[in-house]
Amino acid sequence: MSTAPSPNASRDGDEEPRSARKRRGILEAARTLFLRNGYRGTSMDEIAGVAAVSKQTVYKHFADKKSLFSEIVTGTVNEAGDTVHDQVLKLQESGNLEADLRGLARRQLAMVMQPQVLRLRRLVIAEAERFPELGRTFYERGPGRTIAALATLFERLGTRGVLQLDDPHLAAEHFNWLVMSIPLNQAMLLGHDEPPSAPDLDRYADTGVQVFLAAYGRHSSALSPATPGGANE
Repeated sequence: MSTAPSPNASRDGDEEPRSARKRRGILEAARTLFLRNGYRGTSMDEIAGVAAVSKQTVYKHFADKKSLFSEIVTGTVNEAGDTVHDQVLKLQESGNLEADLRGLARRQLAMVMQPQVLRLRRLVIAEAERFPELGRTFYERGPGRTIAALATLFERLGTRGVLQLDDPHLAAEHFNWLVMSIPLNQAMLLGHDEPPSAPDLDRYADTGVQVFLAAYGRHSSALSPATPGGANE
């Protein structure tokens, strides 16, 4: 004998997806408004209006504007940081270090230079005094996590004899900022939300890797071969 499904079960089954959709809508609306108007220029009433939900629904999901802002910052930086972190880990057994580092640098730069990520980084910097914990989270989950993963990678490559280095963490800092400092500083200080062209980003990535390998690559020790009567004799 079959049992008809309970009407309450049907409603309960619909509740979670509907709630999740509302939460996503609130986050999307808040992200748009925060990035356009800044933290202080955005109200919960505006977020509710853009999300097409009641203000009570917004407060049901987020206790206040600060917690909503925090959710957007951590969610965005985690998404970008997870992608780069996973890509770094894949290089531990690299058979063509220069090509693999170029590929990593290009993907890393493309991720960081997305307009939405640039605007969020600028907003976090602007609000760092008000919300220092968010600035710390952005750094630790973003560049800090990438640099830590790179340090682990470079230490392993140094053990294999592929790189020559004494301080893996410093080498990771050098790699990160050789690749990103020019376009990222320009975007932050000049207010450019649209990144440079893909060929220009690739050029920054490729030359950053080239300079890094000139300093840390194993081949650099062989650039001045020993000659009879020379200093290397």
